[in-house]
Amino acid sequence: MTMTYAQPLTRRYTRARLAVPALWRQVIRTGDRREQPTTEPDRSAYTQLEIYDGVLAAFERRDEVAAVLRASADRATAVRRLRDEFGLSHLQATALIDLPLTTECRDRIAHRAEELRTALER
Repeated sequence: MTMTYAQPLTRRYTRARLAVPALWRQVIRTGDRREQPTTEPDRSAYTQLEIYDGVLAAFERRDEVAAVLRASADRATAVRRLRDEFGLSHLQATALIDLPLTTECRDRIAHRAEELRTALER
């Protein structure tokens, strides 16, 4: 009798790559839904707040951000140029590339950032 084994995973995901789309799903799709507050502080809340602050700062200069994105040949170049020109972290730059630059999205991010700030201040 021959035993068969599952094929090994060949695609390796980085932590930063998985975190950003999950965060944007929270921001974009949840809209007005409220989450239940927890008693324990979540360490990922600090990461989320860092990303939101960088994106909100970039929204103030969205024309310059759009120009950088148009001038970049690929995603890696765009991330590097956003980090150099605007002083963003890698997570912030990656999130900014994945995000539609609309006013509605900016309002949702600002609301979520304010919720995180109040939760972290407790």
